[in-house]
Amino acid sequence: MQKHLWFGFILAGFSWWSFADERPNILFAFADDWGKYASIYAEIDGDGSLNELIETPNFDRIARGGVLFKNAHVNSPSCTPCRSALLSGQYFFRTGRAAFLQGAIWHDSIPSYPLLLEKSGYDIGFTAKVWSPGTPRDAPYGAQRNAFSAKPQQFNGFCQAVTKSVEQGTAPDRAKAVLIGQAREAFDKFLASRKTGNPFCYWFGPTNPHRKWVAGSGKKLWGIDPDQLQGRLPPFLPDVPVVREDFADYLGEVVAFDAMLGAVLDRLEETGEMDNTIIVISGDHGAPGFPRGKCNLYDFGTHVPLAIQWGKKIKPNRVVDDFVNLMDLAPTFLEAGGVEIPEVMTGKSLIPVLEAEGSGQIDETRSYVITGRERHVEKARADLKPYPQRAIRTKDYLYIVNFEPDRWPMGDPFAVTEDSIPDRDVLTNNTVIGFGDVDASPTKAFMIENRKDEKYRNLFELGFAKRPEEELYVLADDPHEMNNVAGEDAYADIKADLLDQLMTVLYDVEDPRVTQEVVPFEHPPFVEEP
Repeated sequence: MQKHLWFGFILAGFSWWSFADERPNILFAFADDWGKYASIYAEIDGDGSLNELIETPNFDRIARGGVLFKNAHVNSPSCTPCRSALLSGQYFFRTGRAAFLQGAIWHDSIPSYPLLLEKSGYDIGFTAKVWSPGTPRDAPYGAQRNAFSAKPQQFNGFCQAVTKSVEQGTAPDRAKAVLIGQAREAFDKFLASRKTGNPFCYWFGPTNPHRKWVAGSGKKLWGIDPDQLQGRLPPFLPDVPVVREDFADYLGEVVAFDAMLGAVLDRLEETGEMDNTIIVISGDHGAPGFPRGKCNLYDFGTHVPLAIQWGKKIKPNRVVDDFVNLMDLAPTFLEAGGVEIPEVMTGKSLIPVLEAEGSGQIDETRSYVITGRERHVEKARADLKPYPQRAIRTKDYLYIVNFEPDRWPMGDPFAVTEDSIPDRDVLTNNTVIGFGDVDASPTKAFMIENRKDEKYRNLFELGFAKRPEEELYVLADDPHEMNNVAGEDAYADIKADLLDQLMTVLYDVEDPRVTQEVVPFEHPPFVEEP
């Protein structure tokens, strides 16, 4: 027995855990561009919710078996900085050149929870996307040495692969089953690689529901009728057929992700290890190609689903109101794995919330979340300029500071001028032709084409126009955050309090945007190394 413990001690990288311990496995499923859309949220949202139109039985299964979070937000609504915050357990702006999308570089001095767990004896692995675009690709997860994939692995383009297969004569259900089976195959390869007795940490990260998807696929593959979206879309989007179909297709890719998740969960259950596995499911920001979603600090851009299950360690069927920043997951995983949490991590472990009983607000200090962004598409603005923002979201308010209000928030108009625009096909498929921080899409094309129409002019302005230095939204009156009251005297004291709270945190965590006279995000190489 002593020999066995000593052997475990060495291989665990000087951890006092042995291979015989009961440290939990960690299964993290992370969808790309997935806002807060899952069928279980319809029970919270009430009648008229878009969540009523989809079925996500596998996400719902985990939520009912553990904790469903109502107020989970990403730290930054852009793929790479969001993931940098999550993996490092720090605000995105503390991660050096990992704080933006294109041109991102991961510095090996930044601690990441997967590599810390690996050092302590965990077997780690991932499938599909973890951290990209960025160099080295997926570096915070050990890069390609920890990658496990199916052959072929087509599910990142789920609707495209299924549509092509159906056109070649395959039955739709069979075509979907093949791709769902690839998710299981990739997980099987990881399980087969494990060292006997080691707990595992596995990341399942297909790029669904990231664009592009096939027009009409939501209805054809999943039965999501665009006509049923009428009257349900967020009011800042035009409620017209092309936009309804576009959003129905997006929801179809959400359902595809959930179906693949089901294959992974079923395989985990077959191993007999589900009760000793922390299962976490979430997404990296809001919907792509829809104004005020991805790349925005409104709820439509930062609010994401989050469900966590952990066998008998946490009570089932709990709905928690606490505000969660996804950077909180890194210290959560480390605490669960018995690994010391590095002092540089600004995230806060969720273990106390998970182990508590009851629903509602558990930790009174979790009353807000802070979000931000710097630069998304590199060439969205002349001279590669960012659009720096920080925000604080509480139960009652959203307050946003736009540090450079003279810049275009969604990128320079470029080819979109007062008198001319590119044709519809270009607008639908070329992101950087204009307003490059909004992914190319049928919705974007419609809104640009109709930007002067009286029915849609205000919606276009809300989505694409320049914004004032300060924005304040009163959520009880304005749940979709469309009426900026920052300039109204009645809210002056509230605005001042929120600004003070926001800036206090930003100074405390040494945000370069507010602590440095020469802001490194503004100048190539955009940041100094951490």
